[in-house]
Amino acid sequence: MLVVLVVVWEASVHAFELPVYLLPAPSLIWVESLAVADTMAGHALATLRTVAYGFAASIIISLPLAVLLTSSRYVSATIYPLLVFTQSIPKVALAPILVVMLGASELPRVIVTFLVAFFPLVIAVAVGLLSVPADLVELGRSYKASKLQELLRIRLPYAIPFVFSGLKVAIALSVVGAVVGEFVNADQGLGYLIVSATAFFRTPVAFGALILLSVLGVVLFQIVVIIERVFFPWSAEGDETVIV
Repeated sequence: MLVVLVVVWEASVHAFELPVYLLPAPSLIWVESLAVADTMAGHALATLRTVAYGFAASIIISLPLAVLLTSSRYVSATIYPLLVFTQSIPKVALAPILVVMLGASELPRVIVTFLVAFFPLVIAVAVGLLSVPADLVELGRSYKASKLQELLRIRLPYAIPFVFSGLKVAIALSVVGAVVGEFVNADQGLGYLIVSATAFFRTPVAFGALILLSVLGVVLFQIVVIIERVFFPWSAEGDETVIV
């Protein structure tokens, strides 16, 4: 289907004689992207670094936060509305404010990436921790398992499939968050390259950066899938929706 789409795209551009600045042909995108391959690779590494920082921060904060949310109804009722409030703020509107507060550095981009990625991960982990069958919990308590033992030996292992479902969503959203941050404040990165290329009507380069972003997102998603299948094969069993 991808090959057919590319062929139809190429033929349509030539058949209708579409201007390059409106819709470049795939062949031209390939040629123009190869011409700036070194520059594009540098921007891709910058975006990848922002994604890695934001994704790592989402994991470090989301896991203990999910445990805290599921520890008691009072804590959940206190914290959960605040989490929803953070997600209701448009990240594009927040990014310029973060630049003013924190300066024109990479930190605002990392924070935007984190804010986009952490919420679905928190929810996925919390749902997993609360989905443990009551009989299994009671069995652990009958053996006098402490709260920590119950968490580490019962709830977390049972929640592994939920955790990786959240990680897959979070890594995909991390790419989106990084690009949003680069649109607002950056001097490098694929988002910055798209903005600068379109400003000078270098549409083929912008399309090349966009395609590279898509490839980056797919590769990172599949890395999470591979980690799950290698280290937690019992969790990945029956998952027929992802092809590695």
